[in-house]
Amino acid sequence: MAAPRRVLVIGACGRMGERVRAALAGEPSLRLAAALEAPGHPQLGVELAPGVHLRDDLKAALAGCDVAIDFSQAAVSLRVLRAAAEAGVAIVMGTTGLSGDERAELTLAARRIPVLYAPNFSVSVNVLAWLVREAARRLGPGYDAEIVELHHAQKRDAPSGTALRLAEAIAEGRGHALAGHLVLERAGETGARPAGAIGIQALRAGDSTGEHSVFFAGEGERLELVHRSQTRDHFARGAVRAAARLTGRAAGLYRIEQALGLES
Repeated sequence: MAAPRRVLVIGACGRMGERVRAALAGEPSLRLAAALEAPGHPQLGVELAPGVHLRDDLKAALAGCDVAIDFSQAAVSLRVLRAAAEAGVAIVMGTTGLSGDERAELTLAARRIPVLYAPNFSVSVNVLAWLVREAARRLGPGYDAEIVELHHAQKRDAPSGTALRLAEAIAEGRGHALAGHLVLERAGETGARPAGAIGIQALRAGDSTGEHSVFFAGEGERLELVHRSQTRDHFARGAVRAAARLTGRAAGLYRIEQALGLES
């Protein structure tokens, strides 16, 4: 039996980092080999697993690892991405709020290492995206599409990456690009709803780990597709599953559907 692949967890003591470390314990093909936190973190030096001490040296943490899992902030994630490309370490990234230029760096890194970026690693959320795309395709232009998302009060970006992915799925189902159809704000005298608009409303309150509702409203009826999350565990399990499938692959930019086995 092959030895388990070695994993570096970025932000290992954060909310997602803790859940990723717990999920790794249930994946025999992987093992925690390194854990990284920001300089000055109060737990630096603590042994998180046998022989694995929390550190703040990114280059040293990458050494001897096969894949990194990162759910940190955009600025940190890009630094990790560049260092991983230099070190030849595959990366699974779930950081949201990346700009177009920042996403372009994923493509550049993917020329050197396997890269998998996704706004949401939940299996059911990615099934939801498939359902939304099919609903948009089959319902046609006679149904208005709106998305409402709710996340905890500390979330830094809006709308969520998942809401944007669902909006992209609607556009894909309708056979056009999202640009030019996305509506993120409504205030004042907005006039009638533009044909083909895809609206997103972002709510921030409490400690919700994520709720997404997609509405297709037609004449006299409405279809709703909803996903509600109670914990972060399913995101962590999806990321670990993706890491297990990414290690050993050729350099390239991989889709979450490939990693989760959801391609039709």
